[in-house]
Amino acid sequence: MWRCSGRVAVTLRRPSCGRTDLRAWRWSSTRACEKALQYRVGEKLHGFTVSQVTSVPELFLTAVKLSHDGTGARYLHLAREDTNNLFSMQFRTTPMDSTGVPHVLEHTVLCGSQKYPCRDPFFKMLNRSLSTFMNAFTASDYTMYPFSTQNAKDFQNLLSVYLDAAFFPCLRELDFWQEGWRLEHENPSDPQSALVFKGVVFNEMKGAFTDNERIFSQHLQNRLLPDHTYAVISGGDPLCIPDLTWEQLKQFHATHYHPSNARFFTYGNFPLEQHLKQIHEEALSKFQKIEPNTSVPAQKPWDKPREFQITCAPDSLAASSSKQTTVSVSFLLPDITDTFEAFTLSLLSSLLIGGPNSPFYKALIESGLGTDFSPDVGYNGYTREAYFSVGLQGIAEKDIQIVRDIIDKTIDNIITKGFEDDRIEALLHKIEIQMKHQSVSFGLALTSYIASCWNHDGDPVELLRLGQQVAQFRQCLKENPKFLQEKVKQYFKNNQHKLTLSMKPDDRYSEKQAQMETEKLKQKVSALSLEDKRQIYDKGLELQTQQSNAQDASCLPALKVSDIEPSIPFTELAVGLAAGDVPVQYCAQPTNGVVYFRAFSSLNTLPEELRPYVPLFCSVLTKLGCGVLDYREQAQQIELKTGGMTVSPHVLPDDSHLDTYEQGVLFSSFCLDRNLPDMMHLWAEIFNSPCFEEEQHFRVLVKMAAQELSNGVPDSGHVYASVRASRTLTPAGDLQETFSGMDQVRLMKRIAEMTDLRPILRKLPRIKKYLLNCDNMRCAVNATPQQLSQTEQAVGDFLRSLGRSKKERKPVRPHVVEKPAPNGSGGSTHISGSQVVRKLITEPTFKPCQMKTHFLLPFPVNYVGECVRTAPYTDPDHASLKILARLMTAKFLHTEIREKGGAYGGGAKLSHSGIFTFYSYRDPRSTETLQSFAKAIDWAKSGRFSQQDIDEAKLSVFSGVDAPVAPSDKGLDHFLYGLSDELKQAHREQLFAVHREGLIDVSSKYLGVGRSTHGLALLGPENTKIAKDPSWIIR
Repeated sequence: MWRCSGRVAVTLRRPSCGRTDLRAWRWSSTRACEKALQYRVGEKLHGFTVSQVTSVPELFLTAVKLSHDGTGARYLHLAREDTNNLFSMQFRTTPMDSTGVPHVLEHTVLCGSQKYPCRDPFFKMLNRSLSTFMNAFTASDYTMYPFSTQNAKDFQNLLSVYLDAAFFPCLRELDFWQEGWRLEHENPSDPQSALVFKGVVFNEMKGAFTDNERIFSQHLQNRLLPDHTYAVISGGDPLCIPDLTWEQLKQFHATHYHPSNARFFTYGNFPLEQHLKQIHEEALSKFQKIEPNTSVPAQKPWDKPREFQITCAPDSLAASSSKQTTVSVSFLLPDITDTFEAFTLSLLSSLLIGGPNSPFYKALIESGLGTDFSPDVGYNGYTREAYFSVGLQGIAEKDIQIVRDIIDKTIDNIITKGFEDDRIEALLHKIEIQMKHQSVSFGLALTSYIASCWNHDGDPVELLRLGQQVAQFRQCLKENPKFLQEKVKQYFKNNQHKLTLSMKPDDRYSEKQAQMETEKLKQKVSALSLEDKRQIYDKGLELQTQQSNAQDASCLPALKVSDIEPSIPFTELAVGLAAGDVPVQYCAQPTNGVVYFRAFSSLNTLPEELRPYVPLFCSVLTKLGCGVLDYREQAQQIELKTGGMTVSPHVLPDDSHLDTYEQGVLFSSFCLDRNLPDMMHLWAEIFNSPCFEEEQHFRVLVKMAAQELSNGVPDSGHVYASVRASRTLTPAGDLQETFSGMDQVRLMKRIAEMTDLRPILRKLPRIKKYLLNCDNMRCAVNATPQQLSQTEQAVGDFLRSLGRSKKERKPVRPHVVEKPAPNGSGGSTHISGSQVVRKLITEPTFKPCQMKTHFLLPFPVNYVGECVRTAPYTDPDHASLKILARLMTAKFLHTEIREKGGAYGGGAKLSHSGIFTFYSYRDPRSTETLQSFAKAIDWAKSGRFSQQDIDEAKLSVFSGVDAPVAPSDKGLDHFLYGLSDELKQAHREQLFAVHREGLIDVSSKYLGVGRSTHGLALLGPENTKIAKDPSWIIR
C-alpha cells in the first residue's frame, strides 16, 4: 500500500491542522511497564544490547531501546499494559527514480519466501491468524511492515512469516510480473489479442492519481525537495513503472532490506525477550554488519523563491467548472529530528490554520475565493526536512495572485499581532485530552508517529515525551511572549526556500495521460522481437496457470478454531431514566478521567422533503454559533472544553427483519471530567438555540462540505458503488443512499452552485424543530465509576433544559414498531434498570427490485459493486453467509480480481443489515469483474472448498468479531442496535457451528440466479458494452 506524503492510514500525528490522533490505553495495572523498568543499560539479551530505559508516564509506557550487536539493527520496545500487541519493521528506502521500485518490492516480498515458499503467504495469513491488523506501507523514504494481535502464539507465527518475507523472499519473476507490471495479451489465451500493460501496482497507481489532491501533494513534495529521493514518486508513476526490471528489483532488495538498514518496533504486554530471541535466531544472526548508504542528504536551501504550474483532470463532481484551480505557498522547515523545534512548528501550524479562529481560515477560507484549503495544508513532518503549506482550492485562475497576496499579508499581520492566549490554551488542552483518550490501535498509531523521525536517526523516545515538550513550550512563551511571532518571521517571512504551486484543470488531461500510456506501450511493443513476443505469450499462460493452480499452504503456521475464545466477556450496563422518561445508559469503564457522552434522536417525524438535507444539517450544527456565542466563540469553547463534538445521521438495521430499520441522528462528544458541566451546557445551547442566521459562514461551510465529498470519491469509489447497488434491496437502502451515497454528493454539488442559499438555510430551523428535543431520544455515558454520579447530574440537567413538542407529532411513515432493547427483565443479566424502547420503521409491503447504475466518471479505473438481499443478523443463515463471504474472498475472488484481473482490491462481505456485497477497487475491468462475481457464486454452490478452508475463514471472521473495543465504545452495540451480549454470544455460537452443507445451501438459497434480488453499480469511465445494454441506467 502506498502512502502519499502526509496521508497516513492511522496516525498519531503531531497536532497539525487539528487532526491529532494521540490516544492511549490506561489500565489499573502496569505490570508490563514495571517489568521493562528492570532492564539495565549495557545488559545483553539474545544478541542485543540495551542502550536506554525510559519511563514515559504521560503515555503510561516504558521505552526500552536496544541495538543488535552483530548487525547494528535498531530496536525500540514500548512496554504497556495493552493486550493488542504490535510489531513493525521498517527499512529506509530511498529510490532515485519513479519506477516505484520500493512499492513493487513491498508487494513482491509478500509473495513467498525461503521458509514459506507458497504463493502469497501474506494474504493467506489473513485467514490463518487472529490478527487485529496486518499490512505493509511504502512511504516516500521508508517501507514499513506492521501487524498486531492479542494472541501470543499468533504473534510468533506472524513474526516468523514477516521476518522471512523481508529478509529471505523468493522474488520470483512471475510474482514481479503479477504485482508490478507486465506486457500481456488482453486475453492471455489468444496470441492475436492486443498486448496491454497489466499489474497490481501499475493499476493501483493509475487509481491513486485519479485523485487531484494526490496529484497536487505529490508535485508539491517533488518540487519543494528536488535534490534527492523526494524528487521522485516512491509509489511509482504509471508511465515510469514499465521501465522497472526484475534485476533492478532484486538489486534494490539486496541494498535496502538488510538488518543494518532496519528498525524494529514492538509494543504491548508480551515479554520483550521472546521477541528478541526469535528475531535474532530467525533473521539477524544470519547477517554481518554493512554500511547501508541510504541516508537522505539535507536539501540545499534556495536563494530565491520558485514557482510551478501543473494540470489535472476537471472534477465533474465539483461545484463550479470555472473555479477548479488550486494554489498553495509552501516553505521548507528544519530537520524533523530536532524534536522540540518540530513540536513547536506543528503547534504553530495548528494556530495558523486550525478552525475558524485561525488567521488563515479568516483570510483565505472566509474570503469566498475558494472552497477549502489546498491539499497537504499545514505542517508536514514526513520528509527529512519538514514543510508548511497553505493555499486554496476551488478558485478561479485569475485569483491566483490575490490568494498569494492574502498569504503574504496574513503572515505580516501575525508577526505584528501574535496569537490570543485562549487559542494557545485550547491547543494545549487538545494535547492533554488526546493523551488520555484511548484507542485500540495505539501501537499502530505510535509506530506511525515515530517512523519518519526515527528513519532519519532522530530519537523516537524524545518524540514520545509530550509532557516535557509541552512544559518546554510553556517556558519559552513565558520567557519570550513573542516566541511564536519570531518563528513566523524566521520560517515564513524571511524564508527564501518558498514554492508557489498552482494546478488548473485541462479538459484533455485524461486523454493526454491515456495517449502517453499508449505511446509508452507502442515503444515497448515495437522493441520486441518475434521471440520476445512468443515468450510474453508463454509467460502469460504460465502466470495464468500458476494463478489457477490449487495452493498448498501447509508450510505456513496457523492457529486453530479451538484457539478462539468460546465466549465473550459481558459488559455491565445500567439504564436509568432522566428528565422523566429519557433512557440513559451508563457504562463504568477505565476511561482515564475522560467522560464520553452520546445521544441518539429519532427522525421518524421529519417530513420526507427535509430528509436529503439532514447530513448538511448535521455537518453545520456545531459550527454556526449557539446561544450568545457566535461561530468563532463556539469553536473556541469546543476546543477549550471538549475533545470534539460531532453530529452524524444514522440508518440502523434491525437484527431480525430486513424491512425494518431505525433512522436518527447521533450526537457524540467527550471531555476531561473537570469540563463536564461546560460540555453539557454547550450541548444545551446547541439544542435550544442554534444559530441559523449566518448566511455568509453557512456558504463557506457548504462549499467545504461539497469539496470534501467530491475529493473523497476516488478513494471510496467501491463504497459509493455498494451503497448505490443496495439502494432498492431494503427500505433502509434508499435512505442510506440519500444520506451517504452519490445522491448526497450530487445534492451538495447543486447546493454549492446556488447563488442564493437562503432557501436551504430556511430548512435548518425546520429540521431542528423535529430533531432537537427529547421526545424520541436516548443517551449513553461511558466514564469511570467515580464519575458516574456527577455525570448523571450533568446529563439530567441537560435533558431537563430541552424543549418538548407541544403536540404529539405523528411519524411520517405509518408503520412504526416499538422494540424494547434487552435488559435484566428481558433475559439479559448484565443490563440493569429501565428498558430502552427503540421506535423502528417497518414497511410490510416493500418489494425489492433490481437496479443497475453506471456513474460515468473520468477515471482510468473502475469501482464495481453488486449487492444481494440475504438474511438478518439473528438468522443462523447470516452466520453462514458471513463465513461464506470470507471464504469466497480468500479462496476465489482474490485470485480472480487481484491476481488475474489486476485490480488493487476486491472481495465479498456481509453487512450487519443482511446485504451481501461483492466489490472491486481500482479495477481495470468492469463487466468481466461482474462475471467473476457470478463465477464465485458457482464456485461456492459446487462446494469446491475444504474443511481447512472453512476453518481459515472462521479464524478471519473471528479476528474481526473479537477486535478490541476501547473503553469509550463499550456498550455501544446495545445503545445503538439494541444488541445484548447474549445476542452476540448466540451469533458467536452460530459462527462456530457453520458447516460445509450450510455454506453450499446458503450460496444456492440466496446468491443463486433468480433466488434473491441483486443490485449493481459501477463508477468509472465510459463503457461500450454497458452503453448498449438498456437494463443499465447511465448517470
